[in-house]
Amino acid sequence: MNSKRWGKIGLLGSVLALALSGVANGQPAPEQARALGEQIAIKGTAAGAAPCASCHGAQGEGAAAGGFPRLAGQPMQYLAKQLANYTDGSRNNPVMGPIAKQLTADERQATATYYASLSAPAGQPAEAAAPELLQRGELLANRGDNERQVQACANCHGPGGAGEPPTFPYLAGQHASYTVNALTEWQNGNRNNDASQQMPSIAKNLSKDDAAAVAAYFARQPPPAPKH
Repeated sequence: MNSKRWGKIGLLGSVLALALSGVANGQPAPEQARALGEQIAIKGTAAGAAPCASCHGAQGEGAAAGGFPRLAGQPMQYLAKQLANYTDGSRNNPVMGPIAKQLTADERQATATYYASLSAPAGQPAEAAAPELLQRGELLANRGDNERQVQACANCHGPGGAGEPPTFPYLAGQHASYTVNALTEWQNGNRNNDASQQMPSIAKNLSKDDAAAVAAYFARQPPPAPKH
């Protein structure tokens, strides 16, 4: 058999080995992970973890009134990291911490895979916002504020807040109540899972009105379609 044919056989063998590596390592295939994630989202787990849908909605659309964020279409890696951080305490939340700790590593990954695949319609902002508030939010989102040492949100979260997978979540269409709560967590140290420490610095340099402004602005932007 000539060397070219041997090369093709070797290549096919490598591809097959990679395809089977997830099984060998005990990791579910993507379609299996999504199915498991859907089950957890809708029914919870036998270990007692509550169904995600009870707070985050049937399609991961979240709930503005409760401050529960949209999860649909967020980067899978980002979602998995947040669940891991709720588990290790670098993101401290009295609701999500206990839930995340009831999930295994595979269950966290599966849940992230499921929600990353979803698409949910944009919700209506819960509250009206004054034009000057939205103008301030747009400025902070797209240009930042040098005097406050606040860089533009778009630098990391992309134009229009569409996100920059796999690390940076989208902000467009996110509920304002959640965004304000998240900024508050960065400010008070309940959230400390940014290795670069950019977000704590930015959040602490925002006034209460600035946090409300940028949250209101992004809540009115169309959320992106899933990228996974």
